[in-house]
Amino acid sequence: MELFVATGNAHKLVELGPALPGQLLRTPADAGFPAFDVVEDGSTYLENAVKKAMALHALLGKPSLADDSGLSVRALGGGPGVLSARYGSVDGRRKLEATERNALLLANMGGQADRACAFVCCLVLVLAPDRLFVVQESCPGELLRAPRGAGGFGYDPIVFLPELGKSVAELSIEEKNRLSHRGRACARMSKILADLELRP
Repeated sequence: MELFVATGNAHKLVELGPALPGQLLRTPADAGFPAFDVVEDGSTYLENAVKKAMALHALLGKPSLADDSGLSVRALGGGPGVLSARYGSVDGRRKLEATERNALLLANMGGQADRACAFVCCLVLVLAPDRLFVVQESCPGELLRAPRGAGGFGYDPIVFLPELGKSVAELSIEEKNRLSHRGRACARMSKILADLELRP
């Protein structure tokens, strides 16, 4: 199936492609809309993903896929949550580098004993204004007190997976694709897409 992904970041397709085998992924720019952008002002991952997918479908009238993801920390009331990528930025200005965001998050946690957290990914597929499919998955873990590992990106070095004894940044690519929030969400969405192709 040809799917338009609600992003201006071509790297997102490189990331999603292997996780959604058999799908032809396109960006809005491929359809002549390089400036496509949606204000992510929802209070949940679901609200943001639905808003982006619906906006792209309204623009193109073609199957549209959007995701919203982040890190939710229980001791911070679920934060940074939907603000994960913008955590620590002032009035929406310069985004902090990943290492700066990680340092800020650990500093804000201080000596907090409850370190429970989870990466969350919500995927929304819109086929028509009244026909959409939603998958939301998580990868639970614990916040470390200092970064570990050189792989991954974003918050990966500070999230520890007790069952594996590794931080997310210490996982192999295969382990991450299988266990991560996005990997799990894509696996479920792949089943939905396969079913749709069998029974449109």
